[in-house]
Amino acid sequence: MSFNLAPLNDHVAPGLDDVVAAETVLSHVDGAAGRLIVRGYDLEELAGRSFEGVLSLLWQDLAPGPTDETAIRADLGRARLHAYAVMLPLLEATDGLAPVEALRLLLSALADTEPAAHHVLAVAAVQVFAAAIQRRRAGRHPVAPDASLGQAADFLRMLHGRPADAGHVRALDTYLVTVADHGLNASTFTARVIASTRAGLFSLVIGGLCALKGPLHGGAPGPVLDMLDAIGEPSRIRPWLSEALARGERLMGFGHRVYRVRDPRADVLKKAVADLRDAGGRIRFAEAVEKEALALLAERKPLRPLATNVEFYTALVLEAVGFARESFTNVFAAGRMAGWTAHVLEQEKTGRLIRPQSRYVGPVPSVARPGS
Repeated sequence: MSFNLAPLNDHVAPGLDDVVAAETVLSHVDGAAGRLIVRGYDLEELAGRSFEGVLSLLWQDLAPGPTDETAIRADLGRARLHAYAVMLPLLEATDGLAPVEALRLLLSALADTEPAAHHVLAVAAVQVFAAAIQRRRAGRHPVAPDASLGQAADFLRMLHGRPADAGHVRALDTYLVTVADHGLNASTFTARVIASTRAGLFSLVIGGLCALKGPLHGGAPGPVLDMLDAIGEPSRIRPWLSEALARGERLMGFGHRVYRVRDPRADVLKKAVADLRDAGGRIRFAEAVEKEALALLAERKPLRPLATNVEFYTALVLEAVGFARESFTNVFAAGRMAGWTAHVLEQEKTGRLIRPQSRYVGPVPSVARPGS
């Protein structure tokens, strides 16, 4: 008796680099050109739209019910009120948990039997939960949603307990749009795998969040601010960065797994921060750090393209509008929930369980031959 342990396709890609696992109409990341296309639009074209407008684009022809921007805005407003009611008796149970773990716990309270459209409720709930979690960490009571507002405006209102500055709303809207979808990244692929089992939308967005919280994916913007704080002043920029590189440390906010030139999301968010009236000193200092870091990286690692990535200006945007750095991953999830839900709706239309092969490289038991 003989065994054939070789899979049908003998090529192994440990990080699944260049492996095509799905066809999608939602987004395309062109790393060589530094380009992000979302449903036929370059990211730069979408940067002026509201988050609800991009949800309308992503959910078009995939979600049940109306998907025009006005209907989505109204649906999200009602869903925020429902999510708030679900959250209130559970919020105390999040004490002692990291913010992303608190968000995971609260999302688990959304049952598969919820009568509201699950993709709408998931998007609405993350913002309600994230704002309440940060307020509770600061010793303040949660603020009930205002269903008449847009997502970005109400997110900031629930966070601060007062109407948000229009410039801050635009900046947060731009951020949510910028991170809404980004190809088949780790968390989106996780969500699609779970969706292929028909486990239910709330299960798969929790799975997506668990993937997002890893420091190699969505858990890294906060350390950008830690780096800026450690540098402290302009005179320390070059020596601090030089010493960090000499120790073999990674400079936070630079380099990307896919983008080989620019990260278009960083460019969009850089403009959003520059437009904020009260971020002048911080943005000028960050620009000086960015300029010196790029020069040093080009000098020390000339064969490895390391451009500014989305994390660098994400940190500045979210800090400027009032989010604590430990909440950044939750805010990332609030934006990426748009992409997760859209990919799930798309995956469910295929009806195909995702089941890749692996190559076995362990020992093979010996088998006695008949008559031996």
